[in-house]
Amino acid sequence: MATRESMDKLIQQCEDAIRFAQDQYEEGRLQAHYDDEGYTYALQSLENAYNDLAKMALSANAQQREQLHRMRLQLQQLQNQMIILPHD
Repeated sequence: MATRESMDKLIQQCEDAIRFAQDQYEEGRLQAHYDDEGYTYALQSLENAYNDLAKMALSANAQQREQLHRMRLQLQQLQNQMIILPHD
């Protein structure tokens, strides 16, 4: 079973990645990807968080896996939105 501390740390990492990516998404939407490097880094952060969630799920109990699954869905949804945003 994953420890509560490791779960909390991972969830915080995911939430930080989501906040940063949402900021980059809004900037990209409003400014037509003025900061490509930040946008790319945000996508990479989401992917890293997603991969870390998958690893943690291997040692998580059922309740923890459910929490990780919900977070994974949030990450995927934001990744998809960022990928399909038109790039001028």
